[in-house]
Amino acid sequence: MAQLNLLLLLKLSLIILVAVSCVSGKHFRAAKLGAKNRLMPTKVDPGSINDSQQYEVYNYTQTLDHFNFNPESYTTFQQRYVVDSKYWGGPTNSSPIFLYTGEETNIMGDVKFVGFVRVLASRFKGLVVYIEHRYYGTSMPFGSKDEAYKNASTLGYFTSEQALADYAQIIIDVKKNMSAENCPVIAIGASYGGMLASWFRMKYPHAAYGALAVSAPILYFMGLTPENGYASIVSTDWNSTSTTCYNTIRESWFEIDRVAAQPQGLSSLSQMFNTCMPLNTTQDLKYNLEGIYDVLAQYDNPKDNYLQTFCNATGEKTYILDKIMAGVRAIYGTICNDIYDMSFNKDFGWDWQSCTEMVMPMGQGENDTMFQANPFDLDEYTKECQQVFGVTPRPYWAPIEFGGYGIKTVLEKFASNIIFSNGLRDPYSSGGVLQNISDTVVAISTQEGHHCLDIATPDATDPDWLVEQRNTEINIIEGWLSKYTVPSAN
Repeated sequence: MAQLNLLLLLKLSLIILVAVSCVSGKHFRAAKLGAKNRLMPTKVDPGSINDSQQYEVYNYTQTLDHFNFNPESYTTFQQRYVVDSKYWGGPTNSSPIFLYTGEETNIMGDVKFVGFVRVLASRFKGLVVYIEHRYYGTSMPFGSKDEAYKNASTLGYFTSEQALADYAQIIIDVKKNMSAENCPVIAIGASYGGMLASWFRMKYPHAAYGALAVSAPILYFMGLTPENGYASIVSTDWNSTSTTCYNTIRESWFEIDRVAAQPQGLSSLSQMFNTCMPLNTTQDLKYNLEGIYDVLAQYDNPKDNYLQTFCNATGEKTYILDKIMAGVRAIYGTICNDIYDMSFNKDFGWDWQSCTEMVMPMGQGENDTMFQANPFDLDEYTKECQQVFGVTPRPYWAPIEFGGYGIKTVLEKFASNIIFSNGLRDPYSSGGVLQNISDTVVAISTQEGHHCLDIATPDATDPDWLVEQRNTEINIIEGWLSKYTVPSAN
């Protein structure tokens, strides 16, 4: 198993998991919602997993289009799912099934790293079924990624609605094949997968008895959450770690501009920041630095302590850009720093989703964050989506489809058995459900927690508040299961 060092891991996270996007001088966070486990220093290639975990990998012959009866809709593809029966008590006892709603990644990484699901399986003698999201991993319509990502026509079946229908088909088929029709299903997901888990419970209540939605920003859409919500929490995380460090970052943008305006300014900045290739614009440098600050704040869990490590290093220097570079080196090491193109990429699945229905508006005001002013510009965002994918975003569709604009009423009157868990140091918590809606639609939050931390594999060094958060989730699920009755045939 090839272990990736922290430098490579963080760089990889910038282009795969964060997707900070820009076009025409405007910067857009496309809300890449990868689970926390992808950023662990011990990350491995999901394809290389070969451990003693007792699971079986299957492919389901999935329908291309669940919502149309045109001839092409009947086309099928192979969708991967994984069944872990190590702890299962069997169908005769109505033992629960924990359905992991795969997010925007290879499902085998979830099988390896999302250890809290196995804790639940062990506690409740549950079966675990992990389903890979269509258009990710090996679950590619039209036979291959090249064909699936060919153009807007082949990508047109790449939606959250289709994914939810996929999960319904597979879990119903699995229950039938295992004679487990009477077993309750609890959907579990993290980040985008957490959004899917909560939506799955609401849209397919006959297929899921409950849902645990971890770090799920189901309200981060137009008209629901302020566009600076993400950047504000990033800024608060840095400020609470070190006000001096926060001010250094905030002031550094203007120093970058000052240096760039001098003769050979870009060359000087390239040398200062030890970039692997010469800088073409100051925006390239700024957007990459913003990506670093975002990632470190989003995943600054107690064990890794990224922000404190960065800030401690800045105190060793006097010149402001030397301070920034010292912090970068403390995380990245001393080799040269790649400057990535942060624009939308036609080969990235989440970029397609961000250009269609998952439009999460993220911007910064003039003085309310540690970043320079950069408001979200839907017109420019739309132009880039049209240029890269040939598609126009529908920024209001997700709230319409899933009840966002009246989410409290929807959850209160039409939903039950949903846990929304958040860590309030997670920038995405700004778009999460943070208050109890009813007795059975509840919010669990911790002041210290970061993105998806509670769904990761428990560790002996976990702080008490994290242990308590997980125990609360376990107790709520136990309450659900204690009240479960086998549905009547009538």
